[in-house]
Amino acid sequence: MAGSKLWSSQTRSDLGRNRSIWSALHLDPILLGLLLLLVGGGLFVLYSGADRNIDVVKAQGIRLGVAFVVMFVFAQLDPAVFRRWAPWLYGLGLIGLVAVLLVGVGAKGAQRWLALPGLPRFQPSEFMKLVVPMMAAWYLSRYYLPPTFPRVMTGLVIVLLPMFLIIQQPDLGTSLLVGMAGIFVVFFAGISWKLIAAFLAMVSVSAPLMWFFVMREYQKQRVLTLLDPQSDPLGAGWNIIQSKTAIGSGGMEGKGWLQGTQSHLEFLPESHTDFIVAVLAEEFGFIGMLLLLTVYFLIILRCLYISVTAQDSFSRLVAGALTMTFFIYIFVNIGMVSGLLPVVGVPLPLISYGGTSSVTLMAAFGVLMSIHTHRRMITA
Repeated sequence: MAGSKLWSSQTRSDLGRNRSIWSALHLDPILLGLLLLLVGGGLFVLYSGADRNIDVVKAQGIRLGVAFVVMFVFAQLDPAVFRRWAPWLYGLGLIGLVAVLLVGVGAKGAQRWLALPGLPRFQPSEFMKLVVPMMAAWYLSRYYLPPTFPRVMTGLVIVLLPMFLIIQQPDLGTSLLVGMAGIFVVFFAGISWKLIAAFLAMVSVSAPLMWFFVMREYQKQRVLTLLDPQSDPLGAGWNIIQSKTAIGSGGMEGKGWLQGTQSHLEFLPESHTDFIVAVLAEEFGFIGMLLLLTVYFLIILRCLYISVTAQDSFSRLVAGALTMTFFIYIFVNIGMVSGLLPVVGVPLPLISYGGTSSVTLMAAFGVLMSIHTHRRMITA
């Protein structure tokens, strides 16, 4: 008995000694360090992309500061909290999306924002990038995995309903990100390859119908511009042509910081937002792009490790989906700036100027840190 008490006391002492400051703060130092490195480099490039406008850099710095605070708050919450609140947040998000269509604030031909008294205007669709994968994971993790066909269909309905509402705003880029975040949950739940093949076949068959009955004229124009940007070089094809010119002119080592011609001579539009990667490629060349992609790769690798080591199905599904959504951000932005994908207005994560997407992404990293640091210690 005395030995047992001595062992128990020693074990508690060891556990207390092994609990680092990072564990107490519920932060992952590796992921945090990589994010700080990415954000610091992003502000460096933004100064050039904004044509040396320090006010833009300061504004982005404040937004990123808020985003890190949001990440810290989310990291303190136990994953059980996200699971418990997922259905309620999903319902609230759907109400917000419907409210946008009815009484939303419009800008540049789109109606995507809500302006509530006493609050800054916001996009409920950004909120759904987090909530949709949580809701899909909440539903599927309640049953044995892999899910049966009816449950897969129900999971897809959970994903497609907010996606349909966001398309009506219209906001194709955000709807794709929300849809992919939810679909990744369904995929990671362990559906069969037959169902995956059937889904891909359904998408292929429905593509012509989407072209004629769903897609708007400006969306069709983006696809046509992707296929032949030279058909309207001074109009719809201008962005892609100038972006590819900037990327190609950077060469191996680039022209040097603040020495880019396409952005500083105002040939490249949106040089501090969606097309900021073209500024980076022109001024820092292939080497600069390689360093950026290396940091992104290490962040994704760390997030995948967190998802693999999660201790319950809900946490694994959510962590995997949020990680792959971050990857889709990178893939779509660099693809559209390089002329490989249509321009859909997806920012380069934590590099492009903008507050809403940065806060959403950092909230997602907060969820990942929560999953990693709230793991229950298993002892023999």
